[in-house]
Amino acid sequence: MNEKLTRLAERRAHLVEQAAAQRTALAQTIAPWRAPLALADQGLAALRFAKRHPALMVGTAVVFAAMWPRRAGKWLRRGWVTWQVLRKLRGS
Repeated sequence: MNEKLTRLAERRAHLVEQAAAQRTALAQTIAPWRAPLALADQGLAALRFAKRHPALMVGTAVVFAAMWPRRAGKWLRRGWVTWQVLRKLRGS
């Protein structure tokens, strides 16, 4: 019985070392992707915020349109086209 426990302890130690090596390799592989993934995460957080606060987005658009009417028209066209493309991609 003691020999079996010794083999199990050795196997466990080997597996722990192997897992540590895999974690290190994974961390090195993922390192270049940290910044782009963080930026994408911030973008998704901004989209969630906009979805939760539509009145704030509309108010910002109204202020923008009042301050710069010519630019607002251009951005409204772009927004409308983007909206239509997204609706078609979603299949709505």
